[in-house]
Amino acid sequence: MQAPAPADSPKVDGMLRYAIKRLLLMIPVIIGVSFLIFFIMDLAPGDIVDVKIAEEGLTYEEIEQLREAYGLKGSVFTRYFSYMVNFVQGDLGTSNVSGRPVLDSFLEKMPATIILACASIFVSIIISIPLGIYAAIKRGTFADNASMILSFLGLSIPNFWLGLMLIIVVALNVSWLPTGGFTKGIASVILPAITVGTGLTATLARTTRSSMLDVLSQDYLRTERAKGHKEFKVITKYALRNALIPIITIAGGQFAVTLGGAVLTETVFSWPGVGRLIVDAVNSRDVPLVVGCIILKSITIGVVVLIVDLLYAVIDPRIKAQYAKRKRKTI
Repeated sequence: MQAPAPADSPKVDGMLRYAIKRLLLMIPVIIGVSFLIFFIMDLAPGDIVDVKIAEEGLTYEEIEQLREAYGLKGSVFTRYFSYMVNFVQGDLGTSNVSGRPVLDSFLEKMPATIILACASIFVSIIISIPLGIYAAIKRGTFADNASMILSFLGLSIPNFWLGLMLIIVVALNVSWLPTGGFTKGIASVILPAITVGTGLTATLARTTRSSMLDVLSQDYLRTERAKGHKEFKVITKYALRNALIPIITIAGGQFAVTLGGAVLTETVFSWPGVGRLIVDAVNSRDVPLVVGCIILKSITIGVVVLIVDLLYAVIDPRIKAQYAKRKRKTI
């Protein structure tokens, strides 16, 4: 006779092991990304000392002292090794321009980036998912083609142009919508979120349509209709739920990318986010700030992708079952 295994603990243990494994795999990613950025910044012409020479005009002795103070002596490998030793100890370095710790500068800008990313993905979802479902239901009709053309307009229009048009046409005629900055709360987020969100719409709408087309042909939907369920319930409760895996994959990836900073949109709307911080740091050759912010962005994106993977188990019981141990106790 077989006794049933505990319902939750094996699955939880399996998911925990998977999460730990994924987090450990981020270590070589961080090393690779950080070295690549460090190397590219070293190849770029000029450094922070050259910037100061152009601004202030320094003697040879002062230049050498500055290079020593900024840790610019030695090969790129030596400097990278020293940086990573400090990083392992929790020290991301100090900005060469502002003199502030890199972590403080990143955390100061990250809330604005998170707000913009959440608002942008919300705009994308409320437009693309209904559009994709409608296109799937009306497959092959004029409405289907029109829906896809409409969604692709968001992908075709450059973000910086759309942002400028929204400022000229909307913000200048609607007094409560600011033209830039993050000074008026939710009102400040509306135009940047529309600018970024419309660019994400095409991919998510097309994915929703394709995923729904695969589900709509399944026999169990005909069974649900035969039971007398209304079409709206059949589509939203049964079809959409089983089509969510690809949709969540794309939406999660878009959210992770947006968390990296929408540089053009942040520049157009003077948005105080991480993307704009990194661009300013690159222009001023602030290597510690660039490398530190990109490492933190990589960690953030990795964690978001991991959360998306774990969400699969919440949505699909078949995936959740894969985390369980395939062991049975006998008595």
